[in-house]
Amino acid sequence: MASWNPWHGCHKISAGCVNCYVYRMDLNHDRDSSLVRKNSDFALPLRKDRTGRYLIAPGETVYTCFTSDFFLEDADLWREEAWNMIRLRSDLRFFIVTKRIHRLADTVPPDWGRGYENVTICCTVENQQMADYRLPIFLESPVRHKQIICEPLLEEISLSRYLGGWIEGLSAGGESGAGARCCRYDWVLSLRQQCLRCGVPFSFHQTGARFEKDGKLYHIPRSLQHQQAKRAGIDLPAAER
Repeated sequence: MASWNPWHGCHKISAGCVNCYVYRMDLNHDRDSSLVRKNSDFALPLRKDRTGRYLIAPGETVYTCFTSDFFLEDADLWREEAWNMIRLRSDLRFFIVTKRIHRLADTVPPDWGRGYENVTICCTVENQQMADYRLPIFLESPVRHKQIICEPLLEEISLSRYLGGWIEGLSAGGESGAGARCCRYDWVLSLRQQCLRCGVPFSFHQTGARFEKDGKLYHIPRSLQHQQAKRAGIDLPAAER
Protein backbone atom coordinates (compact mmCIF):
# COMPACT_ATOMS: atom_id res chain seq x y z
CA MET A 1 0.00 0.00 0.00
CA ALA A 2 1.29 3.46 -0.94
CA SER A 3 0.03 7.03 -0.69
CA TRP A 4 0.26 9.72 -3.33
CA ASN A 5 -1.01 13.23 -2.69
CA PRO A 6 -0.26 15.27 -5.83
CA TRP A 7 -1.94 18.35 -4.34
CA HIS A 8 -3.17 19.44 -0.93
CA GLY A 9 -6.14 21.49 0.24
CA CYS A 10 -9.83 21.45 -0.59
CA HIS A 11 -13.18 23.24 -0.27
CA LYS A 12 -16.10 21.91 1.76
CA ILE A 13 -19.12 21.11 -0.40
CA SER A 14 -21.53 18.97 1.64
CA ALA A 15 -22.49 17.73 5.12
CA GLY A 16 -19.76 15.09 5.09
CA CYS A 17 -17.11 17.83 4.87
CA VAL A 18 -18.09 19.68 8.07
CA ASN A 19 -15.44 18.04 10.25
CA CYS A 20 -12.93 17.28 7.48
CA TYR A 21 -9.81 15.56 8.84
CA VAL A 22 -7.58 17.54 6.47
CA TYR A 23 -8.81 20.80 7.96
CA ARG A 24 -8.22 19.41 11.48
CA MET A 25 -4.73 18.25 10.53
CA ASP A 26 -3.81 21.56 8.93
CA LEU A 27 -5.12 23.52 11.90
CA ASN A 28 -2.46 21.85 14.04
CA HIS A 29 0.19 23.25 11.69
CA ASP A 30 -1.41 26.69 11.27
CA ARG A 31 -2.15 26.03 7.58
CA ASP A 32 -5.17 27.16 5.56
CA SER A 33 -6.77 24.06 4.04
CA SER A 34 -8.75 26.13 1.54
CA LEU A 35 -5.52 27.13 -0.22
CA VAL A 36 -4.89 24.38 -2.77
CA ARG A 37 -1.25 23.81 -3.66
CA LYS A 38 0.77 21.31 -5.65
CA ASN A 39 2.84 19.02 -3.43
CA SER A 40 6.56 18.40 -3.72
CA ASP A 41 5.72 14.71 -4.23
CA PHE A 42 3.62 15.47 -7.31
CA ALA A 43 5.75 13.23 -9.52
CA LEU A 44 6.08 10.40 -6.96
CA PRO A 45 4.69 7.61 -9.21
CA LEU A 46 7.57 8.16 -11.67
CA ARG A 47 10.39 8.66 -9.18
CA LYS A 48 13.14 6.06 -8.95
CA ASP A 49 15.84 5.21 -6.45
CA ARG A 50 19.58 5.12 -7.18
CA THR A 51 19.31 1.66 -8.69
CA GLY A 52 16.69 2.78 -11.19
CA ARG A 53 13.79 1.07 -9.45
CA TYR A 54 10.52 2.88 -8.93
CA LEU A 55 9.99 4.17 -5.38
CA ILE A 56 6.47 2.74 -5.60
CA ALA A 57 7.01 -0.89 -6.53
CA PRO A 58 4.92 -2.56 -9.25
CA GLY A 59 1.76 -4.21 -7.94
CA GLU A 60 1.10 -1.66 -5.19
CA THR A 61 -2.29 -0.09 -4.51
CA VAL A 62 -1.82 3.69 -4.44
CA TYR A 63 -4.24 5.67 -2.26
CA THR A 64 -4.48 8.82 -4.35
CA CYS A 65 -5.19 12.42 -3.34
CA PHE A 66 -6.41 11.71 0.20
CA THR A 67 -5.57 15.25 1.37
CA SER A 68 -7.69 16.85 -1.33
CA ASP A 69 -10.15 15.77 -4.03
CA PHE A 70 -8.73 14.53 -7.31
CA PHE A 71 -11.49 16.31 -9.24
CA LEU A 72 -11.22 19.62 -7.40
CA GLU A 73 -11.60 22.63 -9.70
CA ASP A 74 -8.42 24.24 -8.33
CA ALA A 75 -6.36 21.32 -9.65
CA ASP A 76 -7.58 21.46 -13.25
CA LEU A 77 -4.22 22.74 -14.48
CA TRP A 78 -2.34 19.82 -12.90
CA ARG A 79 -4.69 16.91 -13.52
CA GLU A 80 -3.66 16.14 -17.10
CA GLU A 81 -0.10 15.50 -15.96
CA ALA A 82 -1.38 13.39 -13.07
CA TRP A 83 -3.49 11.29 -15.45
CA ASN A 84 -0.40 10.80 -17.62
CA MET A 85 1.56 9.39 -14.68
CA ILE A 86 -1.35 7.07 -13.87
CA ARG A 87 -1.37 5.91 -17.50
CA LEU A 88 2.39 5.32 -17.53
CA ARG A 89 2.24 3.33 -14.27
CA SER A 90 -0.21 0.73 -15.51
CA ASP A 91 1.54 -1.70 -13.14
CA LEU A 92 -0.06 0.11 -10.15
CA ARG A 93 -3.68 0.29 -9.03
CA PHE A 94 -4.77 3.83 -8.19
CA PHE A 95 -7.56 4.17 -5.62
CA ILE A 96 -9.36 7.56 -5.85
CA VAL A 97 -12.10 8.75 -3.47
CA THR A 98 -14.24 11.73 -4.49
CA LYS A 99 -17.21 13.85 -3.49
CA ARG A 100 -17.07 15.49 -6.93
CA ILE A 101 -18.25 12.67 -9.17
CA HIS A 102 -20.23 15.28 -11.11
CA ARG A 103 -16.91 16.57 -12.52
CA LEU A 104 -15.46 13.24 -13.64
CA ALA A 105 -16.86 13.17 -17.18
CA ASP A 106 -15.40 16.60 -17.92
CA THR A 107 -11.96 15.91 -16.44
CA VAL A 108 -10.91 12.48 -17.78
CA PRO A 109 -8.19 12.21 -20.46
CA PRO A 110 -9.02 11.69 -24.17
CA ASP A 111 -8.09 7.99 -24.10
CA TRP A 112 -10.13 7.22 -20.96
CA GLY A 113 -12.86 5.28 -22.80
CA ARG A 114 -14.72 3.20 -20.22
CA GLY A 115 -11.97 3.99 -17.72
CA TYR A 116 -8.41 2.89 -17.11
CA GLU A 117 -8.09 -0.70 -15.92
CA ASN A 118 -5.72 0.36 -13.13
CA VAL A 119 -8.04 2.99 -11.60
CA THR A 120 -10.77 2.47 -9.01
CA ILE A 121 -13.09 5.42 -8.37
CA CYS A 122 -14.90 5.54 -5.03
CA CYS A 123 -17.91 7.83 -4.70
CA THR A 124 -18.54 9.15 -1.18
CA VAL A 125 -22.11 9.49 0.14
CA GLU A 126 -22.78 10.50 3.73
CA ASN A 127 -26.59 10.79 3.76
CA GLN A 128 -29.62 10.06 1.60
CA GLN A 129 -29.53 13.45 -0.09
CA MET A 130 -25.99 12.95 -1.37
CA ALA A 131 -26.69 9.32 -2.30
CA ASP A 132 -29.62 10.36 -4.46
CA TYR A 133 -27.58 13.13 -6.08
CA ARG A 134 -24.20 11.48 -6.61
CA LEU A 135 -24.97 7.82 -7.26
CA PRO A 136 -27.15 8.26 -10.37
CA ILE A 137 -24.25 10.25 -11.85
CA PHE A 138 -21.79 7.58 -10.71
CA LEU A 139 -23.93 4.85 -12.23
CA GLU A 140 -23.70 6.50 -15.66
CA SER A 141 -20.04 7.45 -15.39
CA PRO A 142 -17.45 5.64 -17.55
CA VAL A 143 -15.47 3.89 -14.80
CA ARG A 144 -14.28 0.29 -14.94
CA HIS A 145 -13.94 -0.20 -11.20
CA LYS A 146 -16.49 1.49 -8.92
CA GLN A 147 -16.93 1.46 -5.16
CA ILE A 148 -19.09 3.40 -2.71
CA ILE A 149 -17.87 4.84 0.59
CA CYS A 150 -20.40 5.86 3.26
CA GLU A 151 -18.09 7.77 5.58
CA PRO A 152 -18.82 9.70 7.66
CA LEU A 153 -22.13 7.86 7.87
CA LEU A 154 -24.55 10.49 9.19
CA GLU A 155 -27.91 8.72 8.91
CA GLU A 156 -29.56 5.54 7.68
CA ILE A 157 -29.24 5.37 3.89
CA SER A 158 -31.20 3.32 1.38
CA LEU A 159 -28.87 2.27 -1.43
CA SER A 160 -30.43 -0.95 -2.77
CA ARG A 161 -31.57 0.67 -6.01
CA TYR A 162 -28.00 1.76 -6.71
CA LEU A 163 -26.28 -1.55 -5.95
CA GLY A 164 -25.73 -4.16 -8.59
CA GLY A 165 -23.17 -5.67 -10.92
CA TRP A 166 -21.54 -2.29 -11.52
CA ILE A 167 -20.43 -1.80 -7.90
CA GLU A 168 -17.43 -3.76 -6.61
CA GLY A 169 -17.66 -2.90 -2.91
CA LEU A 170 -19.11 -0.65 -0.23
CA SER A 171 -17.35 0.64 2.88
CA ALA A 172 -19.01 2.31 5.88
CA GLY A 173 -17.60 4.22 8.82
CA GLY A 174 -18.24 6.87 11.42
CA GLU A 175 -16.66 10.28 11.90
CA SER A 176 -13.47 10.88 13.86
CA GLY A 177 -12.33 14.01 15.68
CA ALA A 178 -13.39 15.97 18.76
CA GLY A 179 -16.57 17.31 17.14
CA ALA A 180 -17.59 14.01 15.56
CA ARG A 181 -21.26 13.37 14.88
CA CYS A 182 -22.73 10.10 16.08
CA CYS A 183 -22.74 6.96 13.96
CA ARG A 184 -25.28 4.27 14.84
CA TYR A 185 -24.60 0.58 14.50
CA ASP A 186 -28.13 0.06 13.15
CA TRP A 187 -27.24 2.25 10.16
CA VAL A 188 -24.13 0.18 9.49
CA LEU A 189 -26.08 -3.09 9.72
CA SER A 190 -28.70 -1.72 7.35
CA LEU A 191 -26.04 -1.07 4.72
CA ARG A 192 -24.59 -4.53 5.30
CA GLN A 193 -27.99 -6.13 4.77
CA GLN A 194 -28.50 -4.20 1.54
CA CYS A 195 -25.10 -5.36 0.30
CA LEU A 196 -25.90 -8.94 1.30
CA ARG A 197 -29.13 -8.88 -0.68
CA CYS A 198 -27.44 -7.40 -3.74
CA GLY A 199 -24.28 -9.52 -3.60
CA VAL A 200 -21.93 -6.60 -2.99
CA PRO A 201 -18.80 -6.91 -0.78
CA PHE A 202 -19.13 -4.84 2.40
CA SER A 203 -16.59 -3.45 4.86
CA PHE A 204 -17.13 -1.76 8.23
CA HIS A 205 -14.12 0.55 8.15
CA GLN A 206 -14.23 2.41 11.45
CA THR A 207 -16.66 3.20 14.28
CA GLY A 208 -15.95 6.90 14.50
CA ALA A 209 -15.42 8.78 17.76
CA ARG A 210 -19.08 8.69 18.87
CA PHE A 211 -20.73 5.34 18.23
CA GLU A 212 -24.17 4.20 19.33
CA LYS A 213 -25.01 0.52 19.72
CA ASP A 214 -28.07 -1.00 21.42
CA GLY A 215 -29.09 2.41 22.72
CA LYS A 216 -25.74 3.10 24.39
CA LEU A 217 -23.37 5.84 23.24
CA TYR A 218 -19.66 4.99 23.20
CA HIS A 219 -16.78 7.46 23.00
CA ILE A 220 -14.04 5.59 21.18
CA PRO A 221 -10.41 6.80 21.01
CA ARG A 222 -9.02 7.33 17.52
CA SER A 223 -6.50 4.54 18.01
CA LEU A 224 -9.27 1.98 18.52
CA GLN A 225 -11.85 3.02 15.94
CA HIS A 226 -10.63 0.74 13.14
CA GLN A 227 -9.94 -2.12 15.52
CA GLN A 228 -13.40 -1.98 17.11
CA ALA A 229 -15.05 -1.95 13.69
CA LYS A 230 -13.15 -5.07 12.63
CA ARG A 231 -13.98 -6.81 15.91
CA ALA A 232 -17.65 -6.59 14.95
CA GLY A 233 -16.92 -9.25 12.35
CA ILE A 234 -19.57 -8.09 9.88
CA ASP A 235 -17.46 -7.61 6.73
CA LEU A 236 -18.61 -9.39 3.56
CA PRO A 237 -15.49 -10.12 1.51
CA ALA A 238 -15.95 -10.78 -2.20
CA ALA A 239 -14.97 -14.44 -1.89
CA GLU A 240 -17.70 -15.07 0.70
CA ARG A 241 -20.65 -13.42 -1.02
